[in-house]
Amino acid sequence: MAAQFGRRLRKGAATTAAAALAVAALSASQAPGATTGDTGRQANAGASTAAPDGAGATGGATGNSPYYTDLPPLNSPNPSASPTASSSSIGTAVSRGAAEAGIPATVLDAYKKAEAELRSSKPGCNLPWQLLAAIGKVESGQARGGDVDAEGNTLHRILGPELDGNGFALIKDTDGGKYDGNSQYDQAVGPMQFIPSTWAWAGRDGNGDGVKDPNNVYDAALAAGHYLCRNDWDLSAQADMNSAILSYNNSQDYLNLVLSWYEFYRKGTHSIPDGTGTVPSHRSNDGKTGSGSSSSGSPSASPSPSTPGKSTPSPSLPTPSTPSTSPTLPATPTDTVDHLEDAGTATLTAMAGDAFTKKISTRAETEAGQAVAKVRVRFTIVGDTDATFTGGETTATVVTDSKGLAVAPALQAGEKTGDFTVRAGVVGRAVKGVDYKASVTARAADTLALANTAALTCTPGGEFADQVQAKATYLGAVADKVAATATLIKSADDTSTNDKGPYFKDANGNAVRTLTDLQTDANGLLTLPKLYADDTTGTFLLRITTTGGATLTVELTVAAADSSASPSPTASESASASASPSPSASATS
Repeated sequence: MAAQFGRRLRKGAATTAAAALAVAALSASQAPGATTGDTGRQANAGASTAAPDGAGATGGATGNSPYYTDLPPLNSPNPSASPTASSSSIGTAVSRGAAEAGIPATVLDAYKKAEAELRSSKPGCNLPWQLLAAIGKVESGQARGGDVDAEGNTLHRILGPELDGNGFALIKDTDGGKYDGNSQYDQAVGPMQFIPSTWAWAGRDGNGDGVKDPNNVYDAALAAGHYLCRNDWDLSAQADMNSAILSYNNSQDYLNLVLSWYEFYRKGTHSIPDGTGTVPSHRSNDGKTGSGSSSSGSPSASPSPSTPGKSTPSPSLPTPSTPSTSPTLPATPTDTVDHLEDAGTATLTAMAGDAFTKKISTRAETEAGQAVAKVRVRFTIVGDTDATFTGGETTATVVTDSKGLAVAPALQAGEKTGDFTVRAGVVGRAVKGVDYKASVTARAADTLALANTAALTCTPGGEFADQVQAKATYLGAVADKVAATATLIKSADDTSTNDKGPYFKDANGNAVRTLTDLQTDANGLLTLPKLYADDTTGTFLLRITTTGGATLTVELTVAAADSSASPSPTASESASASASPSPSASATS
């Protein structure tokens, strides 16, 4: 709808004033910050359209509110061994603040907890906590240097200027002043600077207290993570990361700045006590006018002071030819990777339900074939399979060691049989990866043994007193859930189904002499249904086979009762004997 409105605006707006009014209306109803569903589909629609006084149009999580523009130091907290970029490559429009002092402990914990939650709820997004740290630095100076309590609540409000269209975008109040204390216009709120209309659908409870509060760094960090992970974005792909950042604040300068801090934090940082962080000093609205200011005297939301009578130009970063790489930072190990190579991974096969005994090993190499250490390699399970890595995940990220090797966690087979692929790729680089083929085979047994020792005999037309029970094992261990069949065969040499002798019964009582879809239980036992006999006497064979080739042949005997034994006299015979006179009696008479 936003794009359609834009076309009508271009065709029908006769004056700049009319265009400005139309953009203001669009801002209030169609900007991404006003989205009511967790999709953000309008993320960049019309975001470059000019608003009153030249301010950026409303959009993104922050309504394109002002942000800190200080660049990171030349060297990261854990400097790379690569040569550092010269200061001449930095540009002069943005001031470089004091050296980064680290990330306040509670704020850093919030970022890492958000990453962990997203790893579980949206594993395909691949959100790195360093991206949240970069946005948190630019938006609020890490909650104004960690000005938070132990639960992550900001001790003083962090508010952006009121978005009244006077030097900024126009967004009239959407929350009744609930979050920003302003019942007339909206203001960006909290450590991640959400405008209330965005928080209404993007807000999350990150600290488990049952409240979604943009002024709590745990809630705000988790909300920012979910905001960046919508639209099925995969943040390990640079194009998707760029789109996600621009959806947060639609500015090329903002994108470049966030990426600079992201690269800085990706090389390393450290935790510092809350309240001791370095607060940036330069903002994108330096020298601009605006009627709003921050509550509780929070300077983070007020325009930086300027010299009376002088106008300070708005700081901006020079646009690099490739925004994915910051021109101010030394090359990272990831930048030197040309491709991934298999590092001697053996054949990957496992029986259903079992762990794979071999692991995947991948080596990161330069174009010259040299190993590259400290590179993040992501392993992803692809295909129609329920196999996972240890812990139940379908993706795993591993950092290469000093030999450039990344060894994936052990694979665990599910119950689905067949082939699948494990794809290895470098996080943050579109370089040649490696695909590994893996296979899950059906559960199997290599040995079957008769488990009951009772005589399996029956008289013609009767039923066998005992059921046949067999025990299945594989390499000496119990073989559970193994498929099996049972067939009454004609002979050891002729395994076709016998049409005479013992039989099973189906659900309707009909005779059947072949059973399929049998399965051993958790103890490897296979118990067959009751057997019956027709009038044919003799010795018969029951053949049981399992997946994996285990075979057991059982002899069944159908015979008449033994006539050599002295049977007990029947009632008629006893009566006849009693009716005949005894010899002695006859002789007496």
